[in-house]
Amino acid sequence: MKEEESVFKVGDKIVYPAHGVGIIEGIEEITVEGQNLVFFSIRILEKEVLIKVPIDKVEKVGLRKIITDSSVKDIMEILSRPPTAQEGEKVSWTVRHREYAEKIKSGSIEEVAEVYRDLMQLRRGKELSFGERRILENAQQFLIGEISEAKQISPEEAEELLKSLFQEEGEEEKC
Repeated sequence: MKEEESVFKVGDKIVYPAHGVGIIEGIEEITVEGQNLVFFSIRILEKEVLIKVPIDKVEKVGLRKIITDSSVKDIMEILSRPPTAQEGEKVSWTVRHREYAEKIKSGSIEEVAEVYRDLMQLRRGKELSFGERRILENAQQFLIGEISEAKQISPEEAEELLKSLFQEEGEEEKC
């Protein structure tokens, strides 16, 4: 087995794009179509799902380490910026949806933060469609999972931290 060649080891908490925070529970060799392949067994924490990823495909699927506590400040700064789409710019929902989905699938927390910020700002001006609400919820769960791990706080505290950036005085948040 090539465990020592990998950046990750058993017990590491990682981020799997579009799935969220997970923990590497094991490394195992499995025979697939006559070939012995080495896999990480990853338990996705929020969903309690076990995923097996070939070690040689780690980079391709975008597996990465969790951001650091100090990187959370950068994420908060992204969330505080104005939305990406400019005022008055009319972008069709299908184009926006595709862009948002690609950003979330990328696994880049910066891109997920941009999606969350843009949809939270869009929601202030209009009611979000069902699809937009689903993307917003996915982005929010992704951010909550990673921020709570990075800052070593509860998911509830991470959620409050996120929502506090978008609450106006006297406004109750509805996500």
